[in-house]
Amino acid sequence: MAKVIGFGGLFYKARDPQEMRAWYAQHLGMQIDEYGMANFAEDEKRPGSTVWSLFAHDTKYFAPSDKPFMLNFRVDDLDALLVNLRSSGAQVDARVDNHEYGKFGWVMDPEGNRIELWQPPAIDPK
Repeated sequence: MAKVIGFGGLFYKARDPQEMRAWYAQHLGMQIDEYGMANFAEDEKRPGSTVWSLFAHDTKYFAPSDKPFMLNFRVDDLDALLVNLRSSGAQVDARVDNHEYGKFGWVMDPEGNRIELWQPPAIDPK
């Protein structure tokens, strides 16, 4: 039987796509190609999985965003990235969560999209 085998990507609208691409490249280090896309490879150097999950319609987990989605990116050094984001004036949550499946932090992009940053436990930046 044919079935889904992974997460292919996330596509959403932006008021100013060029500005948003520049923000993601500058603040999150994403490599944006000539088509305006970022591609992520999963291999032994970049552990972790890609997940798809549903939340209740009235969840507060995406707050303060009022958008019906949240982005989640794997990162290689959550603490350093959060310091950089704060120093650049980005809206960063004070809270950082630590679990056996990794560390999490959150930031809002310029258009009010909530971004969850996840450092899998197999990645040790030190």
